[in-house]
Amino acid sequence: MRVLVVVASRHGATRGIAERITAELSNRGVDVALRSPEGAGDPADYDAFVIGSAVYAFHWLKEAAGFVRHNQSLLAKRPVWLFSSGPLGHDTVDAEGNDVRADAAPREAAEFEAAIRPRDHRVFFGAYDPAAKPIGLIERVSRILPATKDLMQSGDFRPWEEIDAWAAEIAEELGAVPAAR
Repeated sequence: MRVLVVVASRHGATRGIAERITAELSNRGVDVALRSPEGAGDPADYDAFVIGSAVYAFHWLKEAAGFVRHNQSLLAKRPVWLFSSGPLGHDTVDAEGNDVRADAAPREAAEFEAAIRPRDHRVFFGAYDPAAKPIGLIERVSRILPATKDLMQSGDFRPWEEIDAWAAEIAEELGAVPAAR
């Protein structure tokens, strides 16, 4: 069983999650490759997929969303797991009692659920370095607005143990899934 991990990341935090998932799958004997959406090659060469993206303004990055949409018919026939990275902090519940990660799910989540029926979609906390060069209009604007600056918690909030456990669950499930070819 060959697994392709596809990730779109702006500053590297989401790619770090994908690298961790890839390493955990590999350590558990899974034949796995990690690629960007642009460098994924022919997805038909793979039996299963883990696809992730950073989330900005409640959306996946265009590259990741485009990969899913372009390969929708193939992905609908293969085991797929999705992950998103974006919310900052450690609090899983906000002041009103809402699940922070559920509220941070990208707007594409419902579309992808209907189109490809992923086995799971996880939202992981991300990382934010205010010293990193801003990419895109939203980041540039948020860096100059005082109110926005105060809302963005800086630091690395990625839940490594949770990510490792999820990758282990995927590896276990892959052991029960026959190759798609």
